[in-house]
Order: sequence, then C-alpha cells, then structure tokens
Amino acid sequence: MLHPKKMQPIMKQNLANRFDWLTPEQLTEEDGGRLAVTVPADRLQEVAAYLKECGYDFLVDMVGMDYGDRLGVIDYVARGEQTADVIALKTSVTDREHPVIPTVMNVWQIGQLYEREVHDYFGIRFAGNEDMRRLFLRESWKGYPLRKDYDASPEVNPVPTENEPLEDMDTIRSVELDADGNEHVTSRSLYTDDDYVINFGPQHPAMHGVLHLRVSLEGEIVRSVDPHFGYIHRGIEKLCEGYTYPQIPHLTDRLDYLSGTMNRHAYCLCCEKALQMDVPQRAVVVRTIFDELTRIASHLIGWGSMCMDMGAVTAFMYGLRDREKVMDIFEETAGGRLMANYNVIGGVANDIHPNFRKRVKEFIPYMRKMLREHHLLYTGNPIATGRMKGVGYLSREQVIALGVTGPSGRASGWANDLRKAAPYAAYDRVEFEQLLRTGGETFDRYILRLEEIEQSLRIIEQLIDNIPEGPYAEKVKGIIKLPEGDFFQRVENARGQFGVHITSTGGKTPYRVKFRSPSMVLVNALKAVAPGHKVADLIMLGGSFDYVIPCIDR
Repeated sequence: MLHPKKMQPIMKQNLANRFDWLTPEQLTEEDGGRLAVTVPADRLQEVAAYLKECGYDFLVDMVGMDYGDRLGVIDYVARGEQTADVIALKTSVTDREHPVIPTVMNVWQIGQLYEREVHDYFGIRFAGNEDMRRLFLRESWKGYPLRKDYDASPEVNPVPTENEPLEDMDTIRSVELDADGNEHVTSRSLYTDDDYVINFGPQHPAMHGVLHLRVSLEGEIVRSVDPHFGYIHRGIEKLCEGYTYPQIPHLTDRLDYLSGTMNRHAYCLCCEKALQMDVPQRAVVVRTIFDELTRIASHLIGWGSMCMDMGAVTAFMYGLRDREKVMDIFEETAGGRLMANYNVIGGVANDIHPNFRKRVKEFIPYMRKMLREHHLLYTGNPIATGRMKGVGYLSREQVIALGVTGPSGRASGWANDLRKAAPYAAYDRVEFEQLLRTGGETFDRYILRLEEIEQSLRIIEQLIDNIPEGPYAEKVKGIIKLPEGDFFQRVENARGQFGVHITSTGGKTPYRVKFRSPSMVLVNALKAVAPGHKVADLIMLGGSFDYVIPCIDR
C-alpha cells in the first residue's frame, strides 16, 4: 500500500492523463501537499467516478462555499484502504439565483446527506439527488444562512410559534436537468395514506438528545426511518466567521461535548499546521493523555447509555461513577470538567497539576478492575447478548459508503483509525492495537468500545511517566492571521473522524469554517440497519452508534 505522499503525485499524473482538458492550474497542491482538483460542474460526475475507480471510495466530507462571485462545494475524498490519503475535489457555478450542481450520490452514497446540508445553508440544488429537503431548517425558512449576503434580521425570519407542518417534512423534492440545461423539479410524498407513522422525539430520553425520527411501522416491525435534525441548532459555523482564531476553540468543546478535548485538538492542529507552528513536546504528550482520558470517559457514558436503553439502569450509574474519576483529573489540571477548555493554539492553557501523574497512575488499575466488573454485570448477561447478536448488521462496504467511522466502522472490519492511519500528537511513539471485528452487528459495536478503553489505558500508561520537561505552550499573539488558502485536519474522536476545514483570506477571522460531524452519518446509518427490526430494537440500535446530537446541529 503506497504512502499518501507517494500516491498523490501518481494521482495527479493519472488525472492529467485521463482528462486532457485538466490544466496545471486545476491540479494544485495545498495544505502540506494535498492534491486539489478543480473541475467545472458539468465534469464533476466523471471525475468523481474516476476517483472512486482509483480506490477513493470514502467521501470524508462536503464543504459548501460562497466565493462571492460564485457558489460551490469542496468534496474531501479518501481511499478506504488508507484513509490518510485525501484529495480535495472542487467545483462551482456562477448562477447565484438558481445554482445547480450534479449530484455525487451515485458515486458516494453518503453524498445524498451531505448535499442536503449544503442545499440547506447555501441554496445549491443537486441535480439527480432524490431528496432535496432542507436538513436542519424548516422548509419555510427564507434565505440560506451561510451565504455572505444572508439577511439575518428577525423581520425576515421571525421566531416560529408553531411546529413545522408534517406535510412539509414528508414532501420530498428533487431536481433534474434536461439536455438543454433546464431545471425540472418534482415532488412526492415520503409516505402513503396507508402508512402507519409515529414520531420518536425530539423530546425523548431514548433519542440521546433532541433528535426527531419519523418511523414507519408495520405492527411492531420498522419499515423505514426518516431522521430530522435542527432542534438544537446554534449556528456555530456561522459564529466562527465573526470570531478571531483564538476565540473559536470555546465553541468546539460544545459540539460533541463528550469528545470536547479531541474536537478542540483538531481545531488547534489545523491552525498550527497552517501557521507551520512547532508545538512544545510537553504539550504534545499532555494533549494525547487528555484525549485518551476523554475517550475513556465518553465510552463509559456510551456503554452506560446503551445499557440503560435496554433496561439496565445500574450499568448507567456504574458508567457515571467511573467517569467521575476522569472529570476529577480534568478539573484539577484544566479547571473544567465536561468542558475542559484546555487545548489552545500553540499548546495547552496551563501546565499540569503536581498531582496529575499520581492521579492518572491510580486511575489505570482502578479502571481495569472496573472493566472486568462491567463485563460481569452486562456483557455476560444472556438476555442482553441475545438481544444484541444478530441485530443491526452493517457490512464493511456499507460503512465505507455511508462514511461510518470510529468504533462503529471498525466493528464491521474497516480499519479507519486516524491514530494509526495518520498519526498525530504522540500516537506515533506508543504501541496499541487498532481493534477490528468482522461481525458488524450491535454486539460488535457494544463490545468494541469496552475493548478500546483498555487500549486507551495502554496509551496513557506508556506516556504518563514520559512527559517531557519544558514549556507547555508556544508564545502566541492575541491576534492570529492564517495564510490564505484551504486547510483541513482530522482527529480520531470517540465517535469517529472529526474534521475541521478552514478557508482563510489572510485576515484575523476565518472566511469559512466547517466541522465534519461523525455523529451525523451515524444517525443516517439507522436508515440502513433499522428496517426489519422491532421498535424496541430501534432504541438499542441508536445506543450502539453512540451519536451526540449537538455535534450534528452545528
């Protein structure tokens, strides 16, 4: 398997040979050597299909862009066999009144969901996408919030006083272009009059947040699931455009709040890479330890919540009990618990507490003992395993097509751990296993998270007595200006690959910030696994994916 640095020049030459209309200006390098391919909209599908033919079968993320004189998208695509190898595929159109770009959902299945998000925020319609409903905002919303000419006045969009009509939620619109380039919009209802449809959420504890599922049933059997987002939307990506770079980390902790330090780490790494900043090794190691403690705390909540979804309240209390040990360590050093607010551009906010090593070293044997207890309590329960095994199957091909990363993807046999594929922080200096299972079922997702806790303990154990001496942060100015360009960075958070895209024009605030949510694709995976199972299994399936809704509602 070729390393990304060797693969990218080969792909650049292959693209130039395959498409003789591509000029050197359309095949460029950005952000440390990543290949960027800029194509006209009418050529997007053929280039996308060729990239997939070359092994780029994982659509990492799709970034909507308003360039002022045109609207466009950036598709970050990677090889499923080597997820560190990423190419940026860019296209745009000059028609701001009726922007239409061909869909890529026929190449990458998850493109359907990403295109709905871009449509919601930028008004771009994707010809051939079978579902062009808004993803977060109600259909009656006026304007597209991430456009630079968006009118945010409350007179245009007053606070709604009534729920969105179900008819609007269930009406699917699609756009097609004829041979002359004319648009043809069609509408259809998602359900018929004979369908029995019930609402799960948005106010329901089993939804793990304010998530709304429209579920079609036949008796107790699920026929289809239609997720609706946006009930806790805070406009974080829009807020970032008005914040300076050192102010933005405050918002990243509040996306996936159970992976807050890792989200913040990704943002800081993205800025540091753009600035070509060397972070002190003391901070590099401390960041890694904090990330793994966060992963343990998150997996404990995920385990307890899933068990509670299946009726085991005791397991949830045990998970909270053990997680408190991590929160106490965070509070002593960082001052925060759930929101540690510890990573900053250039390092960490302050040095570790004198008790930090001692408390972490005490936690390691304690957590190993409690892991055995958790397995005794629930993993060995024949009723629990009977419910989990044989339910919620996802193949390796499905998780790649749906962009399902993290433990949920590895439970189906897909090696996508960025700590191994593209080591960052101190992960290249420790030994640990990337755990894979091939069952792809609910039980595999359940057990993998508990097993990953042990790997996190191994990583911490190797680093805790090897924290280098020296400064804990670089001296950074209060106002930071990133060089012009597009920058992209991913980390492995507790739910999968969390990504940060920054477009900079050289000013003190970013032109565009986009966060890749691993949770959004996890909820979308319910559409693939839930049909054919019972209603009670739907709740368990959601727990097995361990999604966090505020990470979706950015």
